Amino acid sequence: MKKLIGLVFLMFILISAAEFTSSKPQTEHTIEGTWELVNRFNYDGLNVTDTIPNTNGYRQIKMFHKGKVMWTRYSPDDPTEWFGYGRYRTTLDKLEESLEYGSDAMMKVIDTTVVFEFELHLDENTYSQITLDEQGNKTFAENYKRIR
Repeated sequence: MKKLIGLVFLMFILISAAEFTSSKPQTEHTIEGTWELVNRFNYDGLNVTDTIPNTNGYRQIKMFHKGKVMWTRYSPDDPTEWFGYGRYRTTLDKLEESLEYGSDAMMKVIDTTVVFEFELHLDENTYSQITLDEQGNKTFAENYKRIR
């Protein structure tokens, strides 16, 4: 009987210890949803040198859903329409957009660059897509907040 009680007690201690020491899997943040541009950064290769806020009614929205991306911007100071549509994929630290269709101004860009690759910093309600130069230095970032 003492052995049985000792065995039960030992099992209880082991189970309790495992429960306290096992780490729960970290939930991965998702870029799926609707995002609004908050501001942009310029870099000197490593550090932020300038923050460019949205001014005078400028608004840019991006939507990610089931591997598709769509974005549009409105600027009262610029009558040029800007929007684009295509596919996207992410890894832990990269965002890749392959645009298929866009406004007239964007189609001129798509003619020369179909795939846009960014360094990705993603949290639950914010994300930044950072453009890197050929040497891997940061040049420019767009910073977004989740709106849906």
